[in-house]
Amino acid sequence: MNRRLLTILTIAFLVASACSLLVYRLVGNKVTSGHKQTTTRVVAASSDTKIGTLLSPTDLGTIEIAGTLPEGAILKSQDAIGRGVISDLYKGEPILQSRLASPGSGGGLAATIRRGMRACAVKVDEVVGVAGFVTPGERVDVLVSGDPPGVMGSFAVPEVRTLLQNIEVLSAGTDIQKDAEGKPQQVRVVNLLVTPEQAESLSLASNNSTYKLQLVLRNPLDTQTGKMPGTAMSSIFGETNKPAKAIAISGKPRKPAPPVYTVVVFNGAQRSEQKFESHGERQ
Repeated sequence: MNRRLLTILTIAFLVASACSLLVYRLVGNKVTSGHKQTTTRVVAASSDTKIGTLLSPTDLGTIEIAGTLPEGAILKSQDAIGRGVISDLYKGEPILQSRLASPGSGGGLAATIRRGMRACAVKVDEVVGVAGFVTPGERVDVLVSGDPPGVMGSFAVPEVRTLLQNIEVLSAGTDIQKDAEGKPQQVRVVNLLVTPEQAESLSLASNNSTYKLQLVLRNPLDTQTGKMPGTAMSSIFGETNKPAKAIAISGKPRKPAPPVYTVVVFNGAQRSEQKFESHGERQ
């Protein structure tokens, strides 16, 4: 082969290789820069944190989030320290402003009460508390049962009425505060989030020993409420508690007794009476 031609081919191969390598690097850098997203470091929970806890530096950590930040994300730890937790936080979860109480409002149950609402405590047992299935965040209806006011003695018929509907549970079964050993305090109280008007009705019914309250668990997605007519004990047993006079008696009706006639007979100075029964018309 011609030496000159071989030299030209070698040079062309080297130039082509250099150009290919240059294009590869340029395209690779552009693709890498296009997929690379900027990250932002935000404040997160360093461990599971219960509702009502005042956040301290040991409760906080940081994580990096790529792309758009969640609304209300906290970027500085000092913006979260000393604020009460109004919804349970889990380890590694970004802390949002909506999960914390307002600065200066403290912790505990009071921090979870929204503006214009009240927390009303109701004493319960395992039955009233729906056997332990009522937990914070659940929705319940409150029923009240007993004898209607103004009816006394044997005339009183027990009734049950729906007092409140679709009420949020703030705490139940276990108090959100802890004892000296750091353990939850067991209490037989359910705290409900109600309006001031509802708090008056609930307090009046719960403090009356003649009435009993019952909590009815409902689906959180079922928010429909309406006027409930109530139920009386007489309506439950109404079909089997009919008066005796309403029962039909088979057989022929009893004939009335025949009338009796008295005849007075005078025989001189003597007076006597004779009684005769009338047998009516003969068939």
